[in-house]
Amino acid sequence: MNAPITKRVWVTGASNGLGLALAERLLEQGAQVTASGRPSEQLQALADQHGPYLLVQDYDLSDPAQAAAAARQIKDHWGAIDCLIINAGTCDYLASDTPAPALFEGIVSSNINASANCLASAQPLLKQGSSPQVLAVLSRYSALQIHEPSQPARPDNSLTALFASQRAALGAHAIDLTVVAPQSLKVPVVPVQVIPEQWTAQSAAEVILKHLPDRAPDLVLEALGVNSLWPLPK
Repeated sequence: MNAPITKRVWVTGASNGLGLALAERLLEQGAQVTASGRPSEQLQALADQHGPYLLVQDYDLSDPAQAAAAARQIKDHWGAIDCLIINAGTCDYLASDTPAPALFEGIVSSNINASANCLASAQPLLKQGSSPQVLAVLSRYSALQIHEPSQPARPDNSLTALFASQRAALGAHAIDLTVVAPQSLKVPVVPVQVIPEQWTAQSAAEVILKHLPDRAPDLVLEALGVNSLWPLPK
């Protein structure tokens, strides 16, 4: 077993895909993990395998009261966290019969709400952690801007704008923030074109966690076949 990158980690969106792979890889490295997500056979199998090292939660984090309850349970269980990983690529709690035109807006708006709630609820836990950091992973779906995309991005209509607005506040408490997202056409992170790759959930998780100790402000993740990383609700 490798030495853990970080000791106590809260991973959201962990029922399948990339979130599940991140939780699994962290457990393999010896971390204590809280995995929030809709109940799934894969997540239950992970709990059966790793027992006391994994706390499984079923909360709708887009609801502020449920996000606060999740944080209280984590405090009671681990005492604090060293890292919050917000896997904001899709949404576990959209209704399965959501019509296609409303699906992507639902993904964006629910992730904006869930991310804001998690950041607020997790900050007291992070302040008590060791070298605390937040890692946010966005997909091409969730990085979209809603409500008049021609207008300026704001925390209430853009997930990237939400995290940008929180960076200074987190930094004031010595909490580093890394945002992993597709290349923005409006504000490119790197000056060259990034070619999309055929990532699997496991290969993406391995690379993301490899770069976690670097604490870079931004990382670019361009993926082909994004459903393998962030399965859409069925």
